[in-house]
Amino acid sequence: MNNNSLSVLVIGNGGREHAIVWKLKQSPRVKRVYCCPGNAGIAQEAHVLCTPLADNYDALIAKVKDLNIDYTFVGPEAPLANGIVDAFKAAGLRIFGPCKAAAQIEGSKSFSKEIMAAAGVPTAESQSFDQVEPAIEYAKMLGFPVVIKADGLAAGKGVVIAKSLLEASEAIRANLEQKVFGESSNKVLVEEFLVGEEVSLLAFTDGKTVLPMATAQDHKALHDGDLGPNTGGMGAYSPAPILPENKVEQAYTLTLKPIIDEFSKRGICYQGVLYAGLMITKNGIKVLEYNCRFGDPETQPILMRLETDLMDIIEAVCSGTLDSISLQWRPQPAICVVMVASGYPENPQKGAVIYGIDEANNDHTKVFHAGTKLNKDKQIITNGGRVLGITSWGDVLPLAIAQAYEGVNKIHWDGAQFRTDIGQKALRNN
Repeated sequence: MNNNSLSVLVIGNGGREHAIVWKLKQSPRVKRVYCCPGNAGIAQEAHVLCTPLADNYDALIAKVKDLNIDYTFVGPEAPLANGIVDAFKAAGLRIFGPCKAAAQIEGSKSFSKEIMAAAGVPTAESQSFDQVEPAIEYAKMLGFPVVIKADGLAAGKGVVIAKSLLEASEAIRANLEQKVFGESSNKVLVEEFLVGEEVSLLAFTDGKTVLPMATAQDHKALHDGDLGPNTGGMGAYSPAPILPENKVEQAYTLTLKPIIDEFSKRGICYQGVLYAGLMITKNGIKVLEYNCRFGDPETQPILMRLETDLMDIIEAVCSGTLDSISLQWRPQPAICVVMVASGYPENPQKGAVIYGIDEANNDHTKVFHAGTKLNKDKQIITNGGRVLGITSWGDVLPLAIAQAYEGVNKIHWDGAQFRTDIGQKALRNN
């Protein structure tokens, strides 16, 4: 294999995957980037494959072999939890991401809590249930507010913060009786509500070495001031002052390294990205959740700040030589503001024509596409809940914020929504 003319396939179709494609294209070692299934923005920068992402992955594997693709990078959690990495490795292909057994840290909330307990990781009190009444009784015992989570994958929408017994009962019944998230609702996790501020700490790992990335903070609620329903994420910025540089080592020791070591003890080699969603409480750092992949929208500002060649990192993770890599970061902060469709998150409206994307792109601002596609007239239209992530870097955070919102204000479509306060928490914490 010629190491200076690599081809890479990125799996996924969101803003995270557009950012990964964009970063890979900056590598002098990468000759060609493919994406499956992609979106309208990714299609402008990568070769989009129309191969279906069926759970058996046979057609995709055949396509990767046919095109002599050197590496595959998996963006979303669902294919990871479904075993795409295992299938590719069995076919002798290089792929970036954790195997099915490791991906259950996100695929099952109850498994995630079990491995946290075994690894001695600080987290909220919780129990898993498959029956309604015991779940309601446990919620009463914890007191309100209380957190109700679908056990399986729910595309970032499976968490309810119930402020009363009625809300908790409704959320529990919606999962266990109505199966609102299908099989993911077979069990619910009832969890203590932690008070504090959230921060995301991601790391690359080859199963032995764990390299923390720059910190970031996501904004989950739909409206300004963290009001309204939880979403997949309305914006993010990096770095997050709530977890300063001198505290990252402590967070790594408490929450990242023990998990990788615990997997290793169980004979499972976790390779890829491990994402720790942390709550900084008055009693210290506690883990809210783990994800088995890059966060979205944290990826956009994190990769905007990454100076190390992403291809070098992918290769080191896949070959078990991550100890040879050191991560370098642009010191300037970056921010991503997500623009979402009318009706998001419950019922996003599709098909609205989007104007102004080209005007918003410049040397310090990049518009990453998420829920977009081309209509028959070759216009870019909305095709999902989260539509665009306007991402900008600046010498100081207020400048990055101003530039991102300057980009946001150049873009419009019928019913577009966005928060106007992304990044304000960082200014308070500085």
